[in-house]
Amino acid sequence: MSEQLRTISPIDGAVVVERPCTTSAELDTVLDRARHAQAAWRGFPIAERAELLGRAVDAFVSERDRIACEITLQMGRPIAHSPGEVRGFEERARFMIGIAADALADVPAPNPMPGFTRFIRREPLGTVLVISPWNYPYLTAVNSIVPALMAGNAVVLKPSSQTPLSAERMANAFRAGGLPEGLFQYVYLDHAATDGAVRDPRVDFVAFTGSVAGGHTVQQVAAEQFTGVGLELGGKDPAYVRPDADLEYSLDNLVEGAYFNAGQSCCGIERIYVQRGIYDRFVEGFVERTRHYVLGNPLDPATTLGPMVRTRAADRVRRQIADARISGARALIDEAEFPASRPRTPYLAPQVLVDVNHSMSVMREESFGPVVGIMPVDTDEEAIALMNDSPYGLTASIWTADADAALVLGGRLATGTCFMNRCDYLDPALAWTGVGNSGRGCTLSPLGYAQLTRPKSFHLKTATP
Repeated sequence: MSEQLRTISPIDGAVVVERPCTTSAELDTVLDRARHAQAAWRGFPIAERAELLGRAVDAFVSERDRIACEITLQMGRPIAHSPGEVRGFEERARFMIGIAADALADVPAPNPMPGFTRFIRREPLGTVLVISPWNYPYLTAVNSIVPALMAGNAVVLKPSSQTPLSAERMANAFRAGGLPEGLFQYVYLDHAATDGAVRDPRVDFVAFTGSVAGGHTVQQVAAEQFTGVGLELGGKDPAYVRPDADLEYSLDNLVEGAYFNAGQSCCGIERIYVQRGIYDRFVEGFVERTRHYVLGNPLDPATTLGPMVRTRAADRVRRQIADARISGARALIDEAEFPASRPRTPYLAPQVLVDVNHSMSVMREESFGPVVGIMPVDTDEEAIALMNDSPYGLTASIWTADADAALVLGGRLATGTCFMNRCDYLDPALAWTGVGNSGRGCTLSPLGYAQLTRPKSFHLKTATP
């Protein structure tokens, strides 16, 4: 394992964080401490857990300005947008805290005759290892951390090396909230050391958010110990615009859904299918709105599109665009309109591609950058077939005035979430889950507690002959 973690800002290439990596001996201590803390924590009443975690959320929110600035420095999101992640963390955390008592309540079973009591109890797993990504270091982690703690587990967080300060800020908040020592801890690990943590028998569940390749590795390693795994992976999220859609409203939301966070969102819009009768007007409006983005230093409040996380990521999107153009796609945005966009840097202009088809990777494989392909379709049938033509299935959106049609079409989509007239949003009251390469398991909503607990059945014969 490397001895030092170093975070390079995409803004200017400066080092913004340096931390020593967690040693094997330190990891051993962390896991022992977690097991000891969890043994006591599982006996805390849910109401007491809720009170302590509520205080922790209060403490976290009080640091919103500092946290937002650190997000921008570490991964390049415009400072005008970073505070939204603090708000989202608070929304999800408070919701999951608020539903815990009902979600974790005993499940009664019908008693066939007098003298029996039968029910199912949800018990904590033990220690949950949360492996979080850099693109939304708080919003992704909170999906598992707060419900894991509310369910009576201990949590060890392994943050991305790009956003390590997220772990420290959460630890500070949980400490301020009064959580017992050792219940929430974090570690800085490289890939090899992370594999070691996943296969450690003291880890009872792994909640991973990241790439498909990373998900495969985590699942393979965890299988050695039969450790449970939840995977939140990638997306190639489609949108379908029907002729009865509110065109201006659809454009405003789909453009933002494609370019927010420089397109670095697993549920961002990456491909759009538009009924042919409104296709030309839609493309014209999309291009016009795209040209209004301001690409530049994300610390400038006027910036609406920041750099990608690193040059390597931007170059991958550049290659995908170039490959599509070689195959016949037309790029409608001249990079010269965005002077900050420069080769061999993380700064990349937004791009709109037309004359695209599904032989091009830009329409089937995850881009994770500020590019979107737009295709005309003639029928609902054609749109559904194309939307399902991807190994991913995280979210999909239908833009229409006909709710009945949206329900029927949505029922035919291979996706974890189906939106009507909305996109790129996680509602904590709904299950967050995916199909295919978008992952397995479920977070958020009452169902999100299922993978963080194990059922135990009680069959009590209360009377004897």
